[in-house]
Amino acid sequence: MPLHIVLADDHQLVREGLRALLSRDAGLDVVGLAEDGAAAVKLVRQLQPDLLITDIAMPGLNGLEATRRVRAQHAAVQVICLSMHGDQRSVVTALQAGASGYVLKDASSEELLRAVRDVAAGRIYLSPGLMGGLVDEIRTRQRLPDGAAPVSAGPALTAREREIAQLFAEDLSTQEIADRLKLSAKTVATHRENVTRKLGVRGVAGITRYALGEGLSDGAAQGAGSCR
Repeated sequence: MPLHIVLADDHQLVREGLRALLSRDAGLDVVGLAEDGAAAVKLVRQLQPDLLITDIAMPGLNGLEATRRVRAQHAAVQVICLSMHGDQRSVVTALQAGASGYVLKDASSEELLRAVRDVAAGRIYLSPGLMGGLVDEIRTRQRLPDGAAPVSAGPALTAREREIAQLFAEDLSTQEIADRLKLSAKTVATHRENVTRKLGVRGVAGITRYALGEGLSDGAAQGAGSCR
């Protein structure tokens, strides 16, 4: 039986290219394409694939949040994250979200197929060169006193707070976020206040810097310092 796969990327050419690549392998069957994280979560729920391959930086609901939701709701579905960023923090965050693979977007087609096979077999796959950063992170954690958090550890935002931080970073206003998430503007404003308090930052500009640093946004925001 072929491995059933859902692909998520906000660029149609990338989605179609990945589907064409994976479809060359008779053992792989791309059963769904999603243009953002929310669509990916919905498709996984409907199609129950074996694997989700998702870009990290997508508008609306990014790939990290989609990974968290998929892994929380469908433990049998494995996830491979695709990204342009190979920094230690991005890799660790993806693994903490539940991903079993992390592949850089400049990888070869052979590497992606190798990642799919490894993850399907229950193994962790990281693009070459990423393992060193992960080992450094583990060593740092092991050297810390009991109960201490590493310097790189981010604040404990809720899933909703991370989602709202991403949308502010994408230059949406309070009312636009409220309309998209079907919340009141007052509720969104309260979430924003909670985020800035937890992060220790001021205003939307500080939230945007956090979202960019965490990979929640790819820097699409314009005028992030404007009053919302």
